[in-house]
Amino acid sequence: MELQEIIQKATKNAISYEQYRAFVEAHVLNNTNSGSEVTADLAEYTKLNHQRMKRLDKTMKLSPENKTFLSSIIEPVYFLIITESWCGDAAQTMPMMNKVAQAAGVPFKVVLRDENMELMDQFLTNGSRSIAKLILVDQQSHLPIATWGPRPAGATALVAAEKAKKGTLSPEFKQELQNWYNKDKGKGTEKDLVEMLTAVNN
Repeated sequence: MELQEIIQKATKNAISYEQYRAFVEAHVLNNTNSGSEVTADLAEYTKLNHQRMKRLDKTMKLSPENKTFLSSIIEPVYFLIITESWCGDAAQTMPMMNKVAQAAGVPFKVVLRDENMELMDQFLTNGSRSIAKLILVDQQSHLPIATWGPRPAGATALVAAEKAKKGTLSPEFKQELQNWYNKDKGKGTEKDLVEMLTAVNN
């Protein structure tokens, strides 16, 4: 199947950010998680992510200058995000992705990784099915213009340094990454996405 067809097929079953938030909340109420593997741990991560996103939806704010820039975007594009309810990086970045999309008037479409492996395998990160993955898609051709994810540049550098040093990510490091996100308050994601959209609009 051509990439264009794969993207169109996935987009047809995509949900909005609001629908995705309700979908995660339903999993929390059922003590389950999305994806092909359902475990107590992943259900617990889903619960944490729901609480986190609820908080970040309220507290994350775009800078006034980025708001002004985003409101001037006229390129016909949409955000296609690949994720799952248990993904910690997604919970930290999707609320800001949504703010950027709203300010730019860009449609926000969410699909689940394990239901869209054909799509996921077109957008691997260093050979891995890492999420959240944002694909910036041209509305007319349904072809990708740019991609972003699974983390903002600052967090990516931290993870790369840890993997180079220890080969794996320990629970202690995951807590350190969490602290980085808490201090960053979505600014890294905002900066990356504005840079991506600036490049597309030049």
